[in-house]
Amino acid sequence: MWAELLPIGRSSESGGYRRHAWTAADADCRAWFRTQAEARGLGYELDRNGNQWAWQGDATAGDAVVIGSHLDSVPDGGAFDGPLGVVSSFAALDELRDRGAQFTRPLAITNFGDEEGARFGLACVGSRLAAGQLAPEKAYELRDGDGVSLPQAMEAAGYDPSTIGPDPERLARIGAFVELHVEQGRALDLSGDPVGIASAIWPHGRWRYDFHGEANHAGTTRLADRRDPMLTYAETVIAARTQAQLAGALATFGKISVEPNGVNAIPSLVRGWLDSRAADQDTLDQVIAGIESAAHEAAARSGIDLKVVRESFTPVVEFEHALRDELARLLGSGHEGTPRIPVLGTGAGHDAGILSASVPTAMLFVRNPTGVSHSPAEYAAEDDCVAGVRALADVTEGLACA
Repeated sequence: MWAELLPIGRSSESGGYRRHAWTAADADCRAWFRTQAEARGLGYELDRNGNQWAWQGDATAGDAVVIGSHLDSVPDGGAFDGPLGVVSSFAALDELRDRGAQFTRPLAITNFGDEEGARFGLACVGSRLAAGQLAPEKAYELRDGDGVSLPQAMEAAGYDPSTIGPDPERLARIGAFVELHVEQGRALDLSGDPVGIASAIWPHGRWRYDFHGEANHAGTTRLADRRDPMLTYAETVIAARTQAQLAGALATFGKISVEPNGVNAIPSLVRGWLDSRAADQDTLDQVIAGIESAAHEAAARSGIDLKVVRESFTPVVEFEHALRDELARLLGSGHEGTPRIPVLGTGAGHDAGILSASVPTAMLFVRNPTGVSHSPAEYAAEDDCVAGVRALADVTEGLACA
């Protein structure tokens, strides 16, 4: 499975992946998922929001156990973020069938669409729509860097966007969702454990900063006469790093657009996107307020007009304690002769976090020895991936089998 998936959407230049929502690479990933489902005799569904489902048992029976993740990527992302969870889910089902496990609850494997938000700027679009956390009219307004709207992209990929929206009936049929994911950090590497359990997802969000200045000639305009929004943007980037460092949080300006974007032109507009995360809400609020205050002060000094727009926000997600503790029990954590499974917090968002408001959710992490993610350098050793599959199989067997 891994060998079949690896070439899809891979850049020959960077070695990273460009599997963005509703593109040809995304279509190839979706075709791969359907092939895997049908090869195992699973019932295949594409839901109203473009999420894929592969069912063993009656999809309408209720109290289903769902496993899976996503297949899309950030620009030039790594091979493991998302796909490891989907591949491991099919492999875990294979393992359970080899064990002769008898299912007493329906099981589904899922691929949630547009988790990374790389094309339209909003993460977890598929799960947000399903959970009613993204209104269809807001989804229709999403556009990519070329001005293509989400509905246009869906139509071009052969999907009807008029169906998108909340899917409470489907979510009501889910008794538990367990998402396996490569760890996006080095906690497991430092502790020496191949697999961990998630405790919570930090609160996090994305803010767009629009710095409006005045376009002019770079070779004839005196420095004193310039209203250069790039300078104010640069000051804001430094302020973000400072505020995050003081608070023990994270803040990143990772995307920028410039108009008119000429080498010999002073910009008229600089747009920067801020991603910020912290262990608790109060800390995050403090960091965001500090960055915005510094940006407005810098803008006022330079005659720059500034507009700040919060594009997305996810509050702290505490995974259901009962399900989290059940995972630990099923994995033998702390029992005589078995190691205690580490429980980790994470600053990365996931579909499991979005769905946690609607269904019981939990997560398993697989060790990432480099700690690098959202990069071609992202990595997990084969033995650790196998340990993740076995852990997911053990959990699934405990939840869904006799």
